[in-house]
Amino acid sequence: MFRSRAPLGLLICCALLTLDATAASKKPSASLKKQIETILAQPDLARGFIGIQITSLKTGKSVFSLNAEKMFTPASNTKLFTTAAALALIGPEYKFRTTVETNGSLDKYGRLTGDLTLVGRGDPNLSGRELPYTMRTQRDPDPVRVLEKLADELVQKGVKYVDGDIVADDSYFAFERYGEGWSQDDLVWPDGAPVSALTINDNVIFVQILPGARAGDRAFVSVTPFADYYTIDNRLLTTPAGTGRKIFINREPGSTTLTLWGTVPMDDSGVNEGLSIEDPAEFAANLFRHLLEVRGVVVYGKQRTRHTDLASLSTFTSVVIASSRGGDEHSLTSPVGPLVLAEYQSPPLSEDVEVINKVSQNLHAEILLRLLGREKGTGGTVQAGLEVLHGFLNNAGIPSDDYVFYDGSGLSRQNLVTPRAVVNLLLYCTTQPWGKEFHDSMPVAGIDGSLADRFKDLDPQAHVYAKTGSLGGVKTLSGYAVTAKGEELAFSILANNYSVPGKRVNDVIDSIVVAAVNSAK
Repeated sequence: MFRSRAPLGLLICCALLTLDATAASKKPSASLKKQIETILAQPDLARGFIGIQITSLKTGKSVFSLNAEKMFTPASNTKLFTTAAALALIGPEYKFRTTVETNGSLDKYGRLTGDLTLVGRGDPNLSGRELPYTMRTQRDPDPVRVLEKLADELVQKGVKYVDGDIVADDSYFAFERYGEGWSQDDLVWPDGAPVSALTINDNVIFVQILPGARAGDRAFVSVTPFADYYTIDNRLLTTPAGTGRKIFINREPGSTTLTLWGTVPMDDSGVNEGLSIEDPAEFAANLFRHLLEVRGVVVYGKQRTRHTDLASLSTFTSVVIASSRGGDEHSLTSPVGPLVLAEYQSPPLSEDVEVINKVSQNLHAEILLRLLGREKGTGGTVQAGLEVLHGFLNNAGIPSDDYVFYDGSGLSRQNLVTPRAVVNLLLYCTTQPWGKEFHDSMPVAGIDGSLADRFKDLDPQAHVYAKTGSLGGVKTLSGYAVTAKGEELAFSILANNYSVPGKRVNDVIDSIVVAAVNSAK
């Protein structure tokens, strides 16, 4: 896996962009220093580690610093780096394109000779998610509406018969579904959903569980969307009211069988649990065939997938680079190119960046990392994306020995970063044309996203816009704060190896931010 160890390149000359030795060594106000020391002196916090950097946006000087040069696991604060690079290099207005194509032909009788191919190019929102984001993630009741629109468009074009196969093509990115350092426990849940250039409903299915009619009956289990993808082994039993719920779900890696067991009391209101799918392209192929058939289209072939094998990608690097400049890979196989029968274009990239940072969407961040590699590097791989990210941070004046990244979302426990690097990134972003989109993608304290229920006692004239991060033993928060008097701060607080409850660590982090905001009054 790529490790960033290249020498520092071009330094940004703007004084706001770096924490020079003089500024970093300045002592914080005695009041703030004493407050933070008091917060951290509590006995239950003694065995953990914390890094803090708080900097004035106006002067670029350090307001408070503790272990700012040390490496910490950033968790989802990693997303700040990925989304900033995407806004800078791909652009806020970039739109993803999904097409249905054929290398065959369609005659006047509606007969399509050849295969019908659904081509994904990384759109993360082929789902029921409503965009733009407003206060919280809202979903249309129909999670496969985009595929339905594509199927409807094919019918409107006169397609009645498909002589070939239904092919789901996610070869725009390499078949590299998971990141290095991800826990196996994460892979069955939405947080660890597999990455694909053809992503339907966040590559997740929803399992609803309700009690049966009588004690002793099997519980009722339903799956959406497309229940036929998984085989359900339902061993859940209904128990008398008041007995308590105990539900267990298992899916072995590589399997499409869901095993459910345990008990559901008769007075239970039910459970709706998200589970990741195994192969997104395979899921899309099966689902798209189903959508065509319910519209009366007869498919004579089978459904299959088209992946780009990671091991063979280096052999075809020149082809991939050429295709990223001149269309998609299929255009290289024919001087005329495929016949596009249906097409969908996504909302602007900036709207998905807001989803990523507001609700900490792992899959979408991983898609952006691979998109960076595909559009600006040597291919749609993690390695290529990390190389592009390294180049971006180098140009932003962030030393390469201040970070090591293995993925784009922060799910990897092998990621490391200094609080100093996070704050330098935040300062850099304020000077860029896309800085407003980056700033506005942050959760707002006490209002939305992952900060909706935090900072409830913040001064009404003060504001906090920051990205959360969470793994077992890891809590992080980095972003911008505005004091009641309008002074702007950039801050990063990275807490690692705490064995106390996560809420306790969050409260400590929030107390430090509030102290910084109040000290600047």
